[in-house]
Amino acid sequence: MDYVEGRGRIVDAHTVAVGEKTYTAKHILIATGGRPHVPSFPGSDLCLTSDTALDLEALPKRVAVLGGGYIAVEFASIFNNFGAAAHLVFRAPLPLRGFDEEVRSFAAEQYAARGVKMHAGMSPAKVERAADGTLTLTLAAPGKADVEIAGLDHVMAATGRRPNVKGLGLEAVGVATDPKTGAISVDAGSRTSVPSIWAVGDVTDRVNLTPVALMEGMAFARRAFGGDAEAKPDYTAIASAVFSTPTIASVGITEEEAAAAQGGARIYTSAFRPMRNTISGSEGRSFMKIVVDATTDVVAGMHMVGPDAAEIMQGFAVAVKLGVTKAQLDTVVGIHPTAAEEFVTMRAATREVKGGGK
Repeated sequence: MDYVEGRGRIVDAHTVAVGEKTYTAKHILIATGGRPHVPSFPGSDLCLTSDTALDLEALPKRVAVLGGGYIAVEFASIFNNFGAAAHLVFRAPLPLRGFDEEVRSFAAEQYAARGVKMHAGMSPAKVERAADGTLTLTLAAPGKADVEIAGLDHVMAATGRRPNVKGLGLEAVGVATDPKTGAISVDAGSRTSVPSIWAVGDVTDRVNLTPVALMEGMAFARRAFGGDAEAKPDYTAIASAVFSTPTIASVGITEEEAAAAQGGARIYTSAFRPMRNTISGSEGRSFMKIVVDATTDVVAGMHMVGPDAAEIMQGFAVAVKLGVTKAQLDTVVGIHPTAAEEFVTMRAATREVKGGGK
């Protein structure tokens, strides 16, 4: 295998140009990922992104992070954990759109309890640099007075990422893209509208997680080179984690998705102070949730906020993927004393969801 460093551009269905040289192949795979997106507002050019924030030479004392997704809450937690005064600004009532609503609410409370200054329902109006070099961020919201946050060392825009397709030559060769996002359109096997050109990962804007990109890449390899014409990624029960403080981890469906589906669900929840926090004196709390299909007793979703959530959820993701029932989960003997044992000792449902949007 040859490694060619440089900016590639697709010339035709089988040819890629890098500088003055061209390379021809039976298959072309596009895996260029995504790039940070910074919305346009006065002073937006003064904002850091998740890329440039990693190049800071000194820890900021005061920083504002714009956005409510994975990257925003993770960086706000990082800055806060290192002792910076961290502000988190997001347009919605709660951060982490797409996660279970109860999880979002609990996590937001924990962020605030740990010192992150939360600015819900606000959007950036402008960023200005003062004579002393610090920044002033002005926030706006419909029907509310503007809010100014002065004396900031940095403002970081963690307002999403966009598929990295600029300059690839897709239009010239007829590779179809989403007109709104620019994401490369692919079929279930990751093939684009040009049969010899494939795409995997964030550039397709399907499930934007590194392990998912790896899964898509392996399925492509089996399909294109392994003789398996039916190979395709399997997106069922993909576990994910947010490495904020506290950590969040989930697999399967949310309560809201259960409510919209037919059949209904039983919801089991537990909020508690982990033993490690009891001993250390930390006021941090954990939250666990199980969503069970009321008709089949199959565990359809599991969610956790708290220490080691990602490590714990990886194991339970195997069970959810394989269709474990709540009755089977109840037969498991817990490991004591751990937080994880709470997932196998919740016996009484907190509430029931009727389903069908009711």
